[in-house]
Amino acid sequence: MKIHKVGYRIILLTVLIVLLLTIVIHYAFYRFDTLRYLLYSAELLILFFTVRFFRYPNRIIDKNENAVYAPADGRIVVIEELSENKYLHDDRIQISIFMSPMDVHVNFYPISGKVVICDYYEGDKIVAWHPKSSELNEHSSVVVEDTKKRKVLIKQIAGAMARRIVCNAKQDEMVEQGDELGIIKFGSRVDVLLPTTVRVNVDMNDKVVAKKTILAWFE
Repeated sequence: MKIHKVGYRIILLTVLIVLLLTIVIHYAFYRFDTLRYLLYSAELLILFFTVRFFRYPNRIIDKNENAVYAPADGRIVVIEELSENKYLHDDRIQISIFMSPMDVHVNFYPISGKVVICDYYEGDKIVAWHPKSSELNEHSSVVVEDTKKRKVLIKQIAGAMARRIVCNAKQDEMVEQGDELGIIKFGSRVDVLLPTTVRVNVDMNDKVVAKKTILAWFE
């Protein structure tokens, strides 16, 4: 397990704030040992969870051109058929993964192929499990087309607490299944829009693991 590079600055800032607060607490509450140690414990918990949030899992993916892997850790909150009229202009099966603050927030490509669309929308901060967050919140949209011309749309969606979406995708680049797509800071969701011909391999409320859980199979 390692730390994602985008977390270094935030972790360093958190460490500095904790050190400053520790000095303040030490002198302000030197007569109240119990309160002082409780505040020290709270500081350590904040630092622990900040470091934990930016953890980068060391996982090996079993590549398969007919499998669509989960791009994120979390829980399945949406499985539905809809019309996608912005990028693909056809009917799609949407599978949405909600990432709690406890989940790994690094995202990965679910299939191999070419990035044919890479777009970003600066929007609102609705809670990530809300159905409208997919359209109204800050999000990035990436479409990957594989060698068999099958297209998958991946949307990184910021939640109510999210600070920023980091998307590494570049137009026309070739990517491999399991490569890093990016990371979303502090609360988020990822939508995967698949052809209606796929065989869905998950159910509502299932816990999924990026690069390990297969969301669907191409027929």
